[in-house]
Amino acid sequence: MNTLFYVVPFLGIFGLIITAIKFAWVKKQDAGDANMQELAGYIADGAIAFLKAEWKVLTYFGIIAAILLAILGNAHADSSPVIAIAFIIGAVFSAFAGYIGMKVATLANVRTTQAARTSLKQALKVSFTGGSVMGLGVAGLAVFGLGGLFIVLYTLFDGAASPENLKRAIEVLTGFSLGAESIALFARVGGGIYTKAADVGADLVGKVEAGIPEDDVRNPATIADNVGDNVGDVADMGADLFGSYVATVLATMVLGQETTSVDNFGGLGPILLPMVIAGLGIVFSWIGTFFVSVKDDNGNVQNALNLGNWSSIVLTAIVSYPLVKYILPETLSLRGHAFTSTGVFGAIMVGLVVGTLMSIITEYYTAMGKRPVMSIVRQSSTGHATNIIGGLAVGMESTVLPILVLAGGIFGSYYAAGLYGVAIAAAGMMATTAMQLAIDAFGPIADNAGGIAEMSQLPEEVRGRTDILDAVGNTTAATGKGFCDCICCFNIISIICSVCWYCHAGQSTY
Repeated sequence: MNTLFYVVPFLGIFGLIITAIKFAWVKKQDAGDANMQELAGYIADGAIAFLKAEWKVLTYFGIIAAILLAILGNAHADSSPVIAIAFIIGAVFSAFAGYIGMKVATLANVRTTQAARTSLKQALKVSFTGGSVMGLGVAGLAVFGLGGLFIVLYTLFDGAASPENLKRAIEVLTGFSLGAESIALFARVGGGIYTKAADVGADLVGKVEAGIPEDDVRNPATIADNVGDNVGDVADMGADLFGSYVATVLATMVLGQETTSVDNFGGLGPILLPMVIAGLGIVFSWIGTFFVSVKDDNGNVQNALNLGNWSSIVLTAIVSYPLVKYILPETLSLRGHAFTSTGVFGAIMVGLVVGTLMSIITEYYTAMGKRPVMSIVRQSSTGHATNIIGGLAVGMESTVLPILVLAGGIFGSYYAAGLYGVAIAAAGMMATTAMQLAIDAFGPIADNAGGIAEMSQLPEEVRGRTDILDAVGNTTAATGKGFCDCICCFNIISIICSVCWYCHAGQSTY
């Protein structure tokens, strides 16, 4: 096996090392007075209690599913009972990815509140660093797990001996993705329902029945609301994006296995490329974190986050061209459909452009000061009914451009490099997941920080700074969800087209 394959898991380890360093930095920050720490402790205890209850149920499911996979894997020549082990590893990694995010979020929230007593700049630094721990941790675990497990399975089944054994190795590797996605499904649904139930319940009791401000210390449901931010928008979002990240890279590897390629990697270039892109994306996302900063309390937080995001995207685009040319031969073929390495690079660029446009569109429809949000504000002045109608209208309008961009991206990437182009476009988009998830996780941390500031009855300027971060965090949360859904759409199209291709014996009549 070429040495470059061994670089992939080491890039994952690099991401985990940076995660540990940033986690230690967040933990060292001032956590405020005893009252603030007590409130943060309630939130952390609630989040851990929820995860323990969730994991208890998921453990039963995981054991039963692993046993069934072992039996089925043993019954089919193209698979192996080892798929059960891959499934368990994927499930454990997915759960641990969510735990990393939740743990740092419950540490960073009160430290962000304390930092907001000093300046907006310091509050942003603490909250975003907390978010970057989750982003780099998720990406690091995914790249390390995929890269390391592929090497083990390739060696175990002696993939170089025959295409059948290589196919078997990747077949077993899909168990890793299945484990990750299974945990993500349960965690996302369970955590999401709890989050919104707690949020609505706290608002009804406080704002409607008691007539007190949001996050008021007199409303005990506020703790449940803040717990929900951590388990739903952080821990379960981490598990969700971990599953999507793994599935995206693995889908490209599956199609790469079917690609005819004469390269310097024994025909494994199309399999290696998505893993290397994912690994280098960790490095570029880490570099992008250095661009996220504001000068003072008048700084634009949204622009700072955008600068970090776009810098990681630009770096990925720059490095992708020489990387593609080095790994892939000039001409490739997937079941009779010929395409070029230049076309593969074009597909990666399409994926990066789609991801960028999705971020811009989502920001426009959810950011404060923009026409859509301000129109809802104006409608709210005349009552609940017009607020609901205005919000529904804007929500429906906001889906048009993303659908057009997504459809254009799928057609563009397919035109560039066929089905492999659609898959590699998603992998290129997914390369900056660490940065996207850091931006997404920053929001719930800022939301919690504002809640702690309100419950601790800190000065108005403190809540003012956390409100700025929280407002931007609501936008970034929407961006993260849109980014994840966009990746899923690319994957679904790849899977459907692949199945149709197989059914039509390689004829592109679908």
